[in-house]
Amino acid sequence: MSKRRSLPFRRTAVVAGVLMLAAACAAPQNDRSTASDSAQAPASEPVVETAAVPEAAPAEPAAAPAATDSNSPPPPQILGTTQFRPPTVSNMRPTGTVVGKKIESLRGDLLRLQGDLSSENDQLQGLRISARQFAGNYHSLKAAMNARLQVGTTPGNPELVSQWNQAQSELQQVGASIAALNTLASQVSGTASLAAFLLESTSTTFELRGAVEEDHRQLAVLEDEVNKTVVIIDRLLNELTDDIARTQNYFANERLNLTAMQVAIDNGEYIGGSLANRSYGVPAPAPAGGAASQVGQRQPLAVIRFDDPDVQYEQALFTVVGSALERRPNAAFDIVAVSPSAGDAAQVALDTTRSRRNAEGVLRTLTSMGLPADRMTLSATSSAQVQVSEVHVYVR
Repeated sequence: MSKRRSLPFRRTAVVAGVLMLAAACAAPQNDRSTASDSAQAPASEPVVETAAVPEAAPAEPAAAPAATDSNSPPPPQILGTTQFRPPTVSNMRPTGTVVGKKIESLRGDLLRLQGDLSSENDQLQGLRISARQFAGNYHSLKAAMNARLQVGTTPGNPELVSQWNQAQSELQQVGASIAALNTLASQVSGTASLAAFLLESTSTTFELRGAVEEDHRQLAVLEDEVNKTVVIIDRLLNELTDDIARTQNYFANERLNLTAMQVAIDNGEYIGGSLANRSYGVPAPAPAGGAASQVGQRQPLAVIRFDDPDVQYEQALFTVVGSALERRPNAAFDIVAVSPSAGDAAQVALDTTRSRRNAEGVLRTLTSMGLPADRMTLSATSSAQVQVSEVHVYVR
């Protein structure tokens, strides 16, 4: 033992001697102080430890990340990626009793129920993956079209028309997944009913006569596993219901936005988002005397004069209607075709037809911009105060 302990002191003396030699070469005038310090054995031990630290230091950074990773919390769960896996079913030792045979039957029912749950979970994950893929493709096409429309392009650009058709196809695939989700929800509801029945059957088995202690122990384990399965099925059904509602709202809004983009492609410039996103609430009732009675009595929100074969009114109409909806989200709009009343009967009839056709075009334009049809009325009248066909838009 004494020889083994003497080794560190010898190494210390060697290291201390090397340090003394280096110090002597660097500064000969410090020989006395160095010799006096090295004569104290306890003081030389920290020198050895300090000299050994740099050799082991490079290994510390490599070990640090492993410790950090092991102690770091798991990443947060992203909504829409939850897996619904059933718990493991324990093996049951046959007891030979009537209750034991009932337990074996209940265990088989639980295994079949969990098989249905696993299949429904796989269906849900497949629908989610496909819906995310179709939505991603749709938004990529939508972003490309918005970028072209932002800087301006030619009216009815065939490249944008092709992209719009492809985007509509991708969005329709998302809408088709809604029907599949509803079908899956019906299947999960049936599975939930079977799970509730199985749980009740397991509970009532405790009351059967002719059981041994092992039967009740196995029944308690089986009841816990059925309870866990019921909880997972309930969570699956709840999240599936949320997915259906969220997908329906997304599909309805994007369909309106895509319709509004079609107008922008026809015009070659970006007009704006769908007006449906700005309108909500119960619209105001129509005036008692009809919409045509407002001509000359009220200030219209917009007047479109069709004094040219190609009148570009879409952007201005979108702006004023959108501003009105921002102030009053429950606003409704009356579209009145106003034709000149001067001239013979044939000319008046021709102007009336032309004016009504123009008003129908304004109605279709507002519909394509996303304004709900129940917020618009269409009527026609004639006036001696107008010289050309006009369309008045009144807000109520």
